Amino acid sequence: MNGSLRNGYLEAMGIQPWVRRGLQQADAQPVEAPAASGHPEQVQPVTGAAPAPSCATLDWPQLESAVASCTACELHRTRTHTVFGTGSRQADWMIIGEAPGADEDRQGEPFVGRAGQLLTEMLCAAGLQRQDVFITNILKCRPPQNRDPRPEEVASCHAFLQRQVALVQPSLILAVGRIAAHNLLETDTPVGRLRGRIHHYGEGRIPLIVTYHPAYLLRSPLEKRKAWEDLRLALQVADAGQQAPAS
Repeated sequence: MNGSLRNGYLEAMGIQPWVRRGLQQADAQPVEAPAASGHPEQVQPVTGAAPAPSCATLDWPQLESAVASCTACELHRTRTHTVFGTGSRQADWMIIGEAPGADEDRQGEPFVGRAGQLLTEMLCAAGLQRQDVFITNILKCRPPQNRDPRPEEVASCHAFLQRQVALVQPSLILAVGRIAAHNLLETDTPVGRLRGRIHHYGEGRIPLIVTYHPAYLLRSPLEKRKAWEDLRLALQVADAGQQAPAS
């Protein structure tokens, strides 16, 4: 991306521009995995809920059709559209949020409201375009009044999300917000303590970085700098993965 354009996005976020590693050697820092956090990293379906649909062998069209016709939880009664996901299906980065809001429910696409606009600016500041990443949510249907997802709703969508991860095969996951982080990592540790560290998702141990939800950043703009730090860490992790020799 053009440097001046990237700096413009950063300035729009209220952040001092940063020169990416490789352009300014003084900023280069080795990426080291933190010590074990003591909480499980592999995601398992929530128990005590209706069985999630079987998706293990579905291709993209079949999976999208299964999501569109899903009636596994009560959210299908109030949705306008299911929100499957958008972006590159061969992306290196997979961004996972919480659930659709009102704008997403109307349009059938994740992160299209004000929070989505800020997410787009954040990605552009990191040198990424929306079409270059895959964006989805823990839930594929909007909870009424944007309330927090219930355990049985998360369980009903769990197989869909797992299959999306398996099909994309991302090299990095960015968990956006409390709900996404807690469900992906099976923990109730506050986001402020989860961010700034390298976690891993699933049996493939995909590197996972936690950051604040853009909706939270709109309410708390002083935290945007921390979100930028999270993106810098994600870039370092992604760079390290790309430079690693084949095993």
